Amino acid sequence: MRGARWLFLVAIVAILGWLRFTYSTQRRILDQQAPAKPTPLRSDVAVSIPDWYRRETDKEGHKVLEIWAKNVRQSTDSARIDLEQVRIHLFHKDADQFDLVESPAAKFQPGEDKLFAEGEVTITLKVPEEGPPSHRLVSIHTSAVTFESKTGRATTDKPTDFTFENGTGKCVGAVYDPNTKELQMQSNVELNMQARGPNGKPMKLESGQLIYKELESKILLSPWVKLTRDTSTMEGGDTVVTLNKDGAIELVQAQKAKGKEVDPKRTIEYGADGLTVHYAENGEVDHATGDVGAHVVSSAETGRTSTKADRIDLEFDTQNHESTLKKAMAYGHSEVESTPLATTPGQLLADTRVLKSEVIEVKMQAGGREVDQLLTHAPGHIDFIPNNPASRHRQMDGERITLTYGPRNMIQSFRSVNVETRTDPAKKGGAPQQTWSKNMLAEFDPKTGQMARMKQWDDFRYMEGERKAVASEATLDQASNMITLDKAARVWDPTGSTAADKIRLEQLNGNFSAEGHVSSSRLQNKKTASSGMLSGSEPIQATAQRMTSTKDNSLITYEGKADLWQGASRIRAERIEIDQEAKRMVADGGVQTQLLEKEKKATPTRAAAPSIFTNVKSQALVYTDSDRLAYYTGGVVLSRPDLLVKSTELRSYLSEASSDNSLDRTYADGKVVIHQTSPGRTRDGAAEHAEYYTTDQRIILRGGNPTLNDSVKGATTAQELTYFAGDDRLMVNGAPEQPAKSRLRRK
Repeated sequence: MRGARWLFLVAIVAILGWLRFTYSTQRRILDQQAPAKPTPLRSDVAVSIPDWYRRETDKEGHKVLEIWAKNVRQSTDSARIDLEQVRIHLFHKDADQFDLVESPAAKFQPGEDKLFAEGEVTITLKVPEEGPPSHRLVSIHTSAVTFESKTGRATTDKPTDFTFENGTGKCVGAVYDPNTKELQMQSNVELNMQARGPNGKPMKLESGQLIYKELESKILLSPWVKLTRDTSTMEGGDTVVTLNKDGAIELVQAQKAKGKEVDPKRTIEYGADGLTVHYAENGEVDHATGDVGAHVVSSAETGRTSTKADRIDLEFDTQNHESTLKKAMAYGHSEVESTPLATTPGQLLADTRVLKSEVIEVKMQAGGREVDQLLTHAPGHIDFIPNNPASRHRQMDGERITLTYGPRNMIQSFRSVNVETRTDPAKKGGAPQQTWSKNMLAEFDPKTGQMARMKQWDDFRYMEGERKAVASEATLDQASNMITLDKAARVWDPTGSTAADKIRLEQLNGNFSAEGHVSSSRLQNKKTASSGMLSGSEPIQATAQRMTSTKDNSLITYEGKADLWQGASRIRAERIEIDQEAKRMVADGGVQTQLLEKEKKATPTRAAAPSIFTNVKSQALVYTDSDRLAYYTGGVVLSRPDLLVKSTELRSYLSEASSDNSLDRTYADGKVVIHQTSPGRTRDGAAEHAEYYTTDQRIILRGGNPTLNDSVKGATTAQELTYFAGDDRLMVNGAPEQPAKSRLRRK
């Protein structure tokens, strides 16, 4: 706001030359209106004195008073004295200037001690004794003026016009009391002030009543005040103006004040229950304060910014004969709201921002029209209210909040410490996203004002429903709705946790990825999981270089030396994908599986069996839980304590779902080689297809001229060979042979 807006009372000081009608001066006038001795005016004789003149000097001989009248007369039937064509010079102390009073006629009633100028009265202030005036003189034009000779009180109830160096003014009715040294302009006060300087603009002041208290150096305006300056207006209630020792305005205090300033690019509206304006020595506003209900609203083509608080302090720069707003301080329930406005049809608007704090500082850019920074000096809260369906409501609480603005009042960035943020859920009924950190920096798109990137660091924490996360620092990319956790990052929920050097969280769908020293611990999803390859009650542990989790943790992928284990069971590969919805696991690259078959107690039909491991190596693995099948391909090697199987591919069926990870049967295809051991003997088989059943330890060789070489019995070749390792039986094409017939010499 400009300082001239508050200078509406400058003109009042100029018109106070009227106060020079002091009681003593008026007394002199009344004393000299009668003819000088020895020619007394008698009531019974008609007296007329033409071209009457009177002069009075002080002890040093300086002129004090000069009075001219075209004619002075008293009628025989009245004590009234009439003066015609009256002209009075009231000299100043140094006698080189005087105040001029002129009236066509005046009447003096000795009994009433009143001088009444019925017609027009013109008063011209500070007329030079010699030579022309150096500037426009102050003059007052009115009529029906009454001077009380005893009190010196001067009154009129007629319209009064003023002309002063920098403008004109008028009112209806005026009173001056020299005893109290108070001047009253009783109604319809109007002052019109010319522009100050080549770039200035004229001002108009209107008020219901004006009272000037000379002894207190105060001017009272009531019950209303209105100022108009070009496209700027201000209105208020009772107003008090305090003058300095030189008669210039020092302080303005207005009640119920409000105003508006309009220019081609911006509109500013302001108001407060109490408004105080302080002026510098150069006459420009340097400070202003709005108390109780203080508010300022700035509207432009691209947006609207409103500030409100219990009190607002404004600091101005008064250089170049102009007051420009430099800084504003808002105290008590302070709030700054920035609302974007559409400039084109269908435009997607940035969020509306609402900043709240007990103390907010507003720093202005050069020129005082646009905001440079918003700062809080107490804990603050900021809301990002969406203006389009694609955005979500965000809010933040923090300390030492700083918002930095660029051209067109577009926000560029904001910072804060000890931060807590909250983002509404993307889906109805979802959980909000919350974060905490010691430091935060957000950056905004300079074209749209939409937040582009937010970084939080030092003890970052995250929570969305049951999902939580921590890291040394985190970055939110608004375009992709992605949160990146860096350094000592960890994410967890009731189903497990993941730690890594870096973790990326997708806010819209809950997916996340991790990279660098990935370590995870995860429970099976009870809704989708059954007893798979890793199906015990213990959590599944994993390490890898990279990991992704999608579909609410139902699809998980580990890459780069992936290692999964549950108890003693383990799966290793370059890449492992677990799809719990499809109940499938896929592994690629250097696959190794180690499954523990727990100890089996003896039953009436089965002997006790100790815990053993089944190890398989291959290039690829696909496990489907629907049929409990683990399908290995690419140079497969299966090993158990007493069995080694090599093949091109291998199908291993696990025991039923109610059992553990025990191997039920295995089918091997492609260049199958089997090596089986038992105490004191070995058996080596070869075929294109082989089957192994753990229940009865049965091995079937088929295709490609199957061969079984027994270190004790020798070699056997047939179309199909079936060997029972448990009871040392061998079947050739389904016909059992007697052991003695095929047994070789024992060594």
